[in-house]
Amino acid sequence: MTIRYSILDQSVAISGRPHGDSITGTIALAEHCDALGYDRFWVSEHHNHPTIVGSAPEVLMGALAMRTKRIRLGSAGIMLPHYSPYKVAEQFRVLDALAPGRIDLGLGRAPGSDGRTAFALNPNANERPNAFPSDVRDLMAWVAGEPLLDGHPFRDVKAFPAGPTVPQTWILGSSDYGAQVAAIFGLPYAFAWFFSDGKGAERALNIYREQYRPSERWPEPHSAICVWALADEDKAEAERNFLPRAKSRLYRDRGIFLPMETPDDVLATPFNAAEENRIQSMLRDAFVGEGPDVAAKIEALGKSLSVDEIAIVTWSHDEAVRRRSYSILAECLGVKPAADAAA
Repeated sequence: MTIRYSILDQSVAISGRPHGDSITGTIALAEHCDALGYDRFWVSEHHNHPTIVGSAPEVLMGALAMRTKRIRLGSAGIMLPHYSPYKVAEQFRVLDALAPGRIDLGLGRAPGSDGRTAFALNPNANERPNAFPSDVRDLMAWVAGEPLLDGHPFRDVKAFPAGPTVPQTWILGSSDYGAQVAAIFGLPYAFAWFFSDGKGAERALNIYREQYRPSERWPEPHSAICVWALADEDKAEAERNFLPRAKSRLYRDRGIFLPMETPDDVLATPFNAAEENRIQSMLRDAFVGEGPDVAAKIEALGKSLSVDEIAIVTWSHDEAVRRRSYSILAECLGVKPAADAAA
């Protein structure tokens, strides 16, 4: 089984730098990963989140389309209950015109925010998640230029610009629900392993495969997971650069959302014994270390879950650390630029 490898970037806030640097950092990273040969570059949607400032993937993807050449670009995901499916279809038809055949439309049902923010985005926040399956159905038809159901009140409404290619729709999630929706519509499914360190992943993927209904585009189920990883040439350096991520998770669990600090800032933090133990536990379980070791762990996980693709997300205070990690992993995982892969 050959696993394909991709990138998720969340435009993480960096201590001491303006948020705009996080957005431009995402664009620079996409160019870097395009050249390395990764399959996809996905960007996330979060709202009112002081740590993750990537709030509008559909806008960011337009910039990425102009700065990349071959890598697929996607949303991970569009949190559909916030929006009109028709408007999302229009946005992704425009994106497909900018990068024909390179656009992925990843859809999620979670708010990507707290409850109050969800209401700020959509006053019907309580009701809209219940319409997720029908919204997915309508969105798929609009984005592909296909007719809606007979009797649909918007059957004669079309999403433009039209074109010969269609964005590839995915369902994203971290629970059984998303797996079931993906299975019903015959769509690819991606499980956010890094959200919960994999809790529920095997069950969700099994449900997806067992309930899968073949579609014209996807006659067989197609699954992916997303993992957090950081590789370096030196294990100690990789573990040092993991510390800001560890502190961020530690504080997140208390409801405190911080920008990414430097490793030195984290080392100067007075942690108590319980916090130190928690950080060491995270380090033991994380995909962090020298490139070959990290790549071997990622590959082993992918094979154990029988997934077709794995996306990798990496946070760092230093952009050079992220770029180096993705370069090292590309080499160790056998990711090659298009020209090299064809040779």
